[in-house]
Amino acid sequence: MDAQGRGRAEDVDPADQWVLNPDTGDYELRLPPSAPQSPIPGPRRASPAPTAPEVPAPRRRRATPEEPPPGRRGRRRPAKKKSRGKKILLWTGGTMAFVILAAGTGGYLYLQHLNDNIESLPDDGASTGGFQKDQAINILLIGTDKRTGSGNDGYGDKGSAGHADTTILLHVSKDRSNATALSIPRDLIVDVPDCPTAQEDGSTKVIPGSTGVRFNTSLGQSGRTPSCTMRTVTELTGVKPDNFMVADFNAVKTLTSAVGGVEVCLAKDINDPDSHLNLPAGKHTVEGEEALAFVRTRHSVGFGGDLSRIEIQQQFLSSLMRKLKSNDTLTSPTKMVKLAEAGTEALTVDAKLDSIGKLKDLGLELGKLNTKNLTFATVPVKDNPAEKTPVTVVLKDGPAQQVFDMVKNDVSFTEVKKKEKQKQKKEDAAVAARLKGEKSEPGEVRVRVMNGGAPTGSAQEELAYLQTQAGVSKSENAGNAPADLAKTTLEYAPDQADQARALAEILGLSGAAMKPGESVTNSQGLPTMTLTLGKDFKGAGVKLDATSAKAPEDLQKSTADKVECAK
Repeated sequence: MDAQGRGRAEDVDPADQWVLNPDTGDYELRLPPSAPQSPIPGPRRASPAPTAPEVPAPRRRRATPEEPPPGRRGRRRPAKKKSRGKKILLWTGGTMAFVILAAGTGGYLYLQHLNDNIESLPDDGASTGGFQKDQAINILLIGTDKRTGSGNDGYGDKGSAGHADTTILLHVSKDRSNATALSIPRDLIVDVPDCPTAQEDGSTKVIPGSTGVRFNTSLGQSGRTPSCTMRTVTELTGVKPDNFMVADFNAVKTLTSAVGGVEVCLAKDINDPDSHLNLPAGKHTVEGEEALAFVRTRHSVGFGGDLSRIEIQQQFLSSLMRKLKSNDTLTSPTKMVKLAEAGTEALTVDAKLDSIGKLKDLGLELGKLNTKNLTFATVPVKDNPAEKTPVTVVLKDGPAQQVFDMVKNDVSFTEVKKKEKQKQKKEDAAVAARLKGEKSEPGEVRVRVMNGGAPTGSAQEELAYLQTQAGVSKSENAGNAPADLAKTTLEYAPDQADQARALAEILGLSGAAMKPGESVTNSQGLPTMTLTLGKDFKGAGVKLDATSAKAPEDLQKSTADKVECAK
């Protein structure tokens, strides 16, 4: 207490200052009488034990747009139920932690303190310029294994600048009804492009690219920054991220401790001397060092490689998200403050997300998502055939491109009935009917393939796929079409409708791509259909109409609302 008997701001735990604002229905951080305050009074909320960080001493108080002018009070409204939608939801990189902070204008000074916690780096022109509220969102989440900085030493490779050790491309649909968290294996062989990178003196240095290297070298190596990982992801997937977030080892430890631990499940006993995880089978609550050991273990789960580690990380992230969205967390001001501190200190973000206000706007968009429609998936890969004893992987071209196209075209990996119904209404009944009815067996389908705007060689590649993998043996290459087409089409005679429906199912064609017309004669003198590959053709075996595509049958995926035990 000072001479006037009033408590100093720096002596008061922020968790003891959260009060309910009756005009907004939200909890706000109210400073003591000796410090500048929000002018709207409200009943005090009983607080948990003081464990949150201290509020920094104020420098100067600036009025915010939400505050009424001095001497004036707004009209009082009835108290509303607390809004769970009005909260800040922060996503960290490798741990993809959802960090939630409920803050009103009364917490202005504390928000300034949190702003000071956030470290940002330039995106070097590798992003779209930042997420938009009325568009689909693509955030690149990167977990680095660097051994520098507080809390990151003691894990071998002392002083290492780190790599893109855990990378997730988070896609949130335009209507916010679903999202996909797509894991990119660190050992995937890719081409890293040239990376223009801002220097401290204001100049730009171009870091040369590399061909046929591991994906994880896109960060930390040769001075590469997260913007280079962004460019590598765009080169690989065709999806340009809006923003990036990066987290290190310390982020896992501090965030799990702030939330009070995360529940995980093991299907067997694990004693991994490399990650130092030693737990019996069953359910456990892990935090701090033990949580980090859990997400780092790989030799004792699955096949003992990085793909197995991705599965255990996805299980951990699902559990962490459920914990952070639970009432136990959302209704605890103490946990909110601790999470805000841990989250802002753990994050390195691009310059478009360098403030609490910007992260809040992103959080409000992410907060609209139902966890049952968040799918964790892994890019389809296979062992690298160039290695006698494979330690790296390469893309499964068809399935991988199919997954990338689904993300680019904002297609859900879970069933969202509302979206399907809206799409059906847009289709003309006659067009939709083209897909309904009996289908021929693939071996009975006769079709000639023409290139009408697809890359050179596409007709032959698609023909090889149809004959060797799809069972359409009565197919042939008919060369180039008379004119280029924007969209792939299938022309057929009325008596070939059953063949057309069978081929449409194989290729993923929509009813609009099916053109009833006339048949032509193939090299054997028999009537045949004509498939013209347009500019939308993405590769042999890739579904042509991505909006009607389904995820590959062998795609490794799970949803965030389900509990799965690591095997």
